[in-house]
Amino acid sequence: MKIHEYQAKELLRRFDVKVPRGRVARSVQEAEAAARELGLPVVIKAQIHAGGRGKGGGVKLARTHEEVQAFSKSILGMTLVTHQTGPEGRVVHTLLVEEGLRIKQESYLGIVLDRATSQLVFMASSAGGMDIEEVAAKTPEKILKEYIDSSVGMQPFQARNLIFGLGLPPELVGTATKFMLALYRAAVDLDASLVEINPFLLTEDGELYALDAKVTLDDNALYRHKEFIELRDLNEEAPLEIEASKYDLNYIKLDGNIACMVNGAGLAMATMDIIKLAGGEPANFLDVGGGASQERVENAFRILLGDENVEAVLINIFGGIVRCDMVARGVVEAARKLKVTRPIVVRLEGTNVEEGQRVLRESGLNFLVADGMRDAAEKVVAAAGAIH
Repeated sequence: MKIHEYQAKELLRRFDVKVPRGRVARSVQEAEAAARELGLPVVIKAQIHAGGRGKGGGVKLARTHEEVQAFSKSILGMTLVTHQTGPEGRVVHTLLVEEGLRIKQESYLGIVLDRATSQLVFMASSAGGMDIEEVAAKTPEKILKEYIDSSVGMQPFQARNLIFGLGLPPELVGTATKFMLALYRAAVDLDASLVEINPFLLTEDGELYALDAKVTLDDNALYRHKEFIELRDLNEEAPLEIEASKYDLNYIKLDGNIACMVNGAGLAMATMDIIKLAGGEPANFLDVGGGASQERVENAFRILLGDENVEAVLINIFGGIVRCDMVARGVVEAARKLKVTRPIVVRLEGTNVEEGQRVLRESGLNFLVADGMRDAAEKVVAAAGAIH
């Protein structure tokens, strides 16, 4: 679950990670009041779940109260487009007004789970303020890494290794070590899948700050942090993804025109790949889980067809725990109830597959029964293309 910068900083502050003084504003008047309280200059920051806000015009330094008013008025309500939002952008509903700091050096800090090693990796780079993806592509040698053994946690020597690589002044080694160890404790205790400080700031007066903060919380751990649920901002999520979450469906909207309904995340990824290999574009990732009951299938159909770009549907089910004939009956009933008119290609494999295929063929509905994944992909791409 993604959260806003101001929310991330509030959480990090609990672990003694130093962040600038700031106030949240949802109107021009609130921004002006925050600036008077904090003192000029202040930085006006758009709060959306995406990076690259500064390049998109969503971060402004205001040196006068007139600039505070003008910048907050221009940013609030704007559709902010960055490399992470896509061309549709995100509407700005909230601002973070923060004290201005005198910058001496910018660095990058990040903690993420490395699934290849099943360890958290603490990354640091002297190329602060830049997109870390760009740094990794152009100057990978600038990214320093320390892999952390969860049984002992991050050790001070690991923090010092990163600090020396960043070129921070020797007199700040102790302070920077405490900062990094606090950041690691925050990542673990919050059950965060990502903690990113960019930039990690050294000011002219020798202070260290998390000038920007991005935290992503692990959805699977929210049962341990029920208070975090209120941090969710539905304005930042696609309506169909919100609807899918109500039924415990794993759905992510994409830009294509071929909807996918699959049981199992790995099979869903393979399904999207083979659609692209066949010349099509998937409209979504949708994993209905192991129990593809009629109710789940019906809810999934409703969400898939809520995407106006969808021109054909591919259902790809492996009947291991669930029987193919049961899935087929659920698909037929759901299609009838929802009066589905768009072409539907169904590929079933596994338990009772022959009976499942018979149910589909004898339904009288517009089903195309596929023999294997390649056949399914070719059929659904052709069906989507035939509509044009």
